[in-house]
Amino acid sequence: MVVINDVTNFGTDSNIAILTLNSPPVNALSAQVREGLHEGIKKAKDDKSVEAIVLICKGRTFIAGADITEFGKEPQGPSLFEALDMIENSNKPVIAAIHGTALGGGLEVALTCHYRIAIPSAKCGLPEVQLGLLPGAGGTQRLPRVVGVEKALQMVTSGQHVSAKECLKMGLVDELASEEKLLEGAVILAKKIVSEKRPLVKIRDMNEKVDAAKGNETIFSEFRKSIARRARGFLAPEYNIQCIEAAVNLPFDEGIKTERKLFMELITSNQSAAQRYAFFAQRQVAKIPDIPKETEIKSVKSVGVIGAGTMGGGISMNFANVGIPVKIIEQNQERLDKGLSIIRKNYENTANKGRISFDDVEKRMDLIEGNTSLDQLNDCDLIIEAVFENMELKKDIFRQLDQIAKEGTILATNTSALNVNEIADETKRPEDVIGLHFFSPANVMRLLEIVRGNKTSKSVVASSMSISKTIGKIAAVVGVCPGFVGNRILAQRQREANKLILEGALPWDIDDALFEFGFPMGPFAMSDLAGLDIGWDKETSKGETLRDRLCESGRLGQKSGKGFYVYDEKRNKSPDPEVEALIREFAESKQVLRREISKEEILERSLYPMINEGFKILEEGMAIRASDIDIVWINGYGWPIYEGGPMFYGNLVGFDKILSWLQKMEGEHGSDFAPSSYLEKVVKENINIFG
Repeated sequence: MVVINDVTNFGTDSNIAILTLNSPPVNALSAQVREGLHEGIKKAKDDKSVEAIVLICKGRTFIAGADITEFGKEPQGPSLFEALDMIENSNKPVIAAIHGTALGGGLEVALTCHYRIAIPSAKCGLPEVQLGLLPGAGGTQRLPRVVGVEKALQMVTSGQHVSAKECLKMGLVDELASEEKLLEGAVILAKKIVSEKRPLVKIRDMNEKVDAAKGNETIFSEFRKSIARRARGFLAPEYNIQCIEAAVNLPFDEGIKTERKLFMELITSNQSAAQRYAFFAQRQVAKIPDIPKETEIKSVKSVGVIGAGTMGGGISMNFANVGIPVKIIEQNQERLDKGLSIIRKNYENTANKGRISFDDVEKRMDLIEGNTSLDQLNDCDLIIEAVFENMELKKDIFRQLDQIAKEGTILATNTSALNVNEIADETKRPEDVIGLHFFSPANVMRLLEIVRGNKTSKSVVASSMSISKTIGKIAAVVGVCPGFVGNRILAQRQREANKLILEGALPWDIDDALFEFGFPMGPFAMSDLAGLDIGWDKETSKGETLRDRLCESGRLGQKSGKGFYVYDEKRNKSPDPEVEALIREFAESKQVLRREISKEEILERSLYPMINEGFKILEEGMAIRASDIDIVWINGYGWPIYEGGPMFYGNLVGFDKILSWLQKMEGEHGSDFAPSSYLEKVVKENINIFG
């Protein structure tokens, strides 16, 4: 065995060279790995006793992509292009032996090898689009030459990971080895290639599949239509498509130039910077500075959920989905039966779409046990209260749970805004009480706000983080304050939106501006979807707010066919002149002088107060990091990931510009716009809030 460098070893098996990369945790294409590839292949080429080369990796995976920590830094060592040229132009066959994942640059390495072998559990993919990028080392030019244009388009625009068996079927790998014998299988394949004098297959020269698509513009136009909804606002999917078009219409070397040009445009764009930032932020959010790694994680093998409504049902599904039994409690049998039937219907709808089997439906339903007595929760490891947002009701439930739950049970409230400390103080074990704020629909939305009370133990916080990972959630630890992080910031946008429609904008003007910014919907479409009558009381309503007047006139939102908008039978919305007239009449009654309001003002009024509130949250310690706030808003409220979240976006705009705007608005419109003292400090001292 010869050591090439710290991460690369060179050995032989008779006439086969074995080049082994070992750069934990995922063999990313760092400068050392690139050097090892380049020098290792060169050594094998120069060794006259070597007739073929196997490239294999130690650890849990093949090369899983680029080392994105090197992005934006001065390049060191050989470039990836130099390493790939060394492989592709080797005068001896190079065989990639793939286990774990071959992703991004890792798959691009494998595509320059002459042959590829993988174990059945391996996966391949080009996920660069998820970082706002495209494969920049020939991936968009080689992939369609192997798998065809349509499959290549799907892979590069979705970032999907493809199983080894599927890779074999479409020609991306040449053979499968048995699960535990990858090296042995790769050496056997290498010897076979040598003995049969097989050619050095260069994918760059394989033109049959790209030539078949030449002149067929329909492939690309239809594909663009098919992804239009999920790709809205993103640059990278379109740039990836243009690269595949170049593979079809240009010679290989010209296609590479197009790929490189578009790659450089993306990597220097704000979108890719935002998506790369979000990638790291999502990993950072799981780290709680004051909780040691050795903190006890409580075992959660059974869960109780109080409330079988929309939230309770959705929460229960999360646990049944991963095989954890759930006891769901309702106050009477009728409500319980209704809740269970909705859960079943949700599962059956998923099965009808082919995402789970009908056997899975029954297995998951068997894990959910309904009951009408809280006493049944006496053996649960975790109990989550998901009843109506009423403090007295929640306090009463926690008083009862204090008597019923076994010692050590985590007692959680799903409140979206109420004081978790007050709820915890109703028990003799406040250290076991925590907020687990799921987002609706709870079985779909990935965000979970973990609300840490003043007395919540570190073990309960750590256990909640662990549980969130088990059920596939992205969790952010937040402090106790009205609305926590997400809803507290949302309140700023809602307040300004409601003021703007009196001052001169119309609901659809505001919704359109925020939709164009990248949100899935604006505040008024969202209100219609949720129902305008949530928290509204017909008996006590006196028409004091615009919402009162809408509800009093039967405009309850989508469910009544009209709210801020009017809806057809398919729930497609249209602006309604009646609403415009009602708004004008209400504004006049409040003596608000209406005026023209630009899209720029709508965005400033909607977004800048949110950023200011984020600074107040950081100042009060209600979020651990600025990036945690962004993760909450990306995953819970539809902030477009290519804008990085409110705090990242604020940095792009310039915190100094936002501060000046707030100061001007405070002078003109009052304390709603009072700047955070932390924002003032950040601007004055040029503090990096992401450091």
